[in-house]
Amino acid sequence: MTSIMTNNAALAALQTMRSINMDLETTQSRISSGYRVETAKDNSAYWSIATTMRSDNQALSTVQDALGLGAAKVDTAYTGMNSSMEVVSEIKAKLVAAREPGVDKTKINSELTELKNQLVSIAESASFSGENWLQNDSGDTPSDKEIVGSFNRAADGTVSLTKLSVNVTGTGGTILIDGDVETNGILTAGYLGASPSGAVGTAGNSWQLIDTGTAGTTDAVGTVISLSNTTTDAQIDEMISVVDYIYSQMTDAASNLGAVNKRIEMQESFVGKLMDSIDKGVGRLVDADMNEESTRLKALQTQQQLGIQALSIANSSSQNVMSLFR
Repeated sequence: MTSIMTNNAALAALQTMRSINMDLETTQSRISSGYRVETAKDNSAYWSIATTMRSDNQALSTVQDALGLGAAKVDTAYTGMNSSMEVVSEIKAKLVAAREPGVDKTKINSELTELKNQLVSIAESASFSGENWLQNDSGDTPSDKEIVGSFNRAADGTVSLTKLSVNVTGTGGTILIDGDVETNGILTAGYLGASPSGAVGTAGNSWQLIDTGTAGTTDAVGTVISLSNTTTDAQIDEMISVVDYIYSQMTDAASNLGAVNKRIEMQESFVGKLMDSIDKGVGRLVDADMNEESTRLKALQTQQQLGIQALSIANSSSQNVMSLFR
C-alpha cells in the first residue's frame, strides 16, 4: 500500500541514519580520547577496575618516593658508619703503638682525644631529613626505623603497606652515641676489658670509648679509654681488646645497612616493573585500538553517505504519487 501520510521507507532509512550517526559519534569519541572505556557508561565494570588500579598506581608512585627517601637515609647512615670505622681503626692502631716501650703515651693520648672528637662530629653530622640513625640524645629510647616498601591490595579489597625495618638498637644496631642512655650506644657503652665479647662492664676493669658527659644520662660502667704515663701494658691490652670488639660491632651494623640498601634497590626495581604491568593491564581494558577504530570510522562514513542517499530516495517516492493524478 502506498500512503502519503506514512512513508515507511523514509522512516526505516531515518532509523538507520540515527543508528549510524550514534556509532559514528562513539567512534569519533574513541579516536579523539584514545579510550574505548572513558566513562562509567561505556563499561561500568572495566571503568571501575581501571579507576581503582590507576589510584593504586598513584600510591605506588608515592611508595617509590618513600623508597628513595629511605635509601638516602640509609646511605647517610652507612657513610657515617664507614667513616667512623676508619677512625676507630686508627684509634686501635694508636693503642697498639702505645704498647711499645719508651713511647710518650701523653702525646698519643692527645691524638686519641682528637680522634674521639672526630667520632662525635661524624655521629652528629650523619643526619638526613631530620633523622639521625647514629646518634640519640632526644631523651627517648630509640626504636627501629621503618621504610615504606610497597602498597598492597588483597583479594577482598583491603589495602596494606609493606615496610622495611632497619635495626637501630640491639645487636647490629646503628646507634654509636647515646647521650641519654650510654649503654645503648656502641661507642658510649662500657665493656669488660678481659672479655669484651658483648659483655657490658659491671665489674673489674671496664672501659668505654666515649663519655658523653651529659647531665642526667644513664652512665655506662667503665673508665674512659685514655692514656697517661702511668697506664700499664695490661690496661692497654684491655683497651685494644675493647676497641677491637667495638670495631666488630660497627662492622655488623655497616653490613646490616648494606643489606637494607640492597633490599631497597631491589624493591625500587620491583615497584617500577609492577607499575608498568598495571599500566599495561589497564590499557588492555580501556584503551582504544586505533587501527580498528580508524577502519570502523571509514566504514561508518561510507554507511552514512549511503544512508543519506537511501533517505533521499525514500523521500522522493512520495512525490511520485502526484503523477497518478495527472
